[in-house]
Amino acid sequence: MGRLIAPCVVAHLRPDAGTVGTTAIDKQPVDGPVKVGKLGLYADVQADRKHHGGEAKAVYAYAAEDADWWAEQLGRDIPPGLFGENLRVAGLEVSNARVGERWKIGEKVVLEVTVPRTPCMTFARWMGEENSGWVRRFSDARRLGAYLRVVSTGSVSAGDGIEVVPAPEGAPTILDIYQGI
Repeated sequence: MGRLIAPCVVAHLRPDAGTVGTTAIDKQPVDGPVKVGKLGLYADVQADRKHHGGEAKAVYAYAAEDADWWAEQLGRDIPPGLFGENLRVAGLEVSNARVGERWKIGEKVVLEVTVPRTPCMTFARWMGEENSGWVRRFSDARRLGAYLRVVSTGSVSAGDGIEVVPAPEGAPTILDIYQGI
């Protein structure tokens, strides 16, 4: 069983050198319960809706264990929300989650794993790594995180348990899907 470390929503829209001109990657943890609707956490937005958001990418989850690994690699703290995630979770191998598995969080919310995160230059610029090969490095580390669709709405809070309902046998993992992209 996993645990929700922090639900995160956009703190500020930031100017960005990319084609959209702004980014909503600046996510911060929320104190107390956060409502989860069909398009994700309330008070969250996506600036680039061509590549983020919508029902299939309503929520982005990242594992605390992977963030800790990156903190060691980069020599700096990777607090919840820094990678643009909506959910920082612990005790789940997010990048090895199977497409179609469901996560029951708290009493009502059910999310379903859909696709991997595909790192981009906005992420590299946000991390201050635009000239370091960050997109390739993040991809090669195979610690991508996963997008999820909202199956059942409700509210989530830091500390909520996460029960995983397995996907059908043979369903591909997030990493299997990413390798095929």
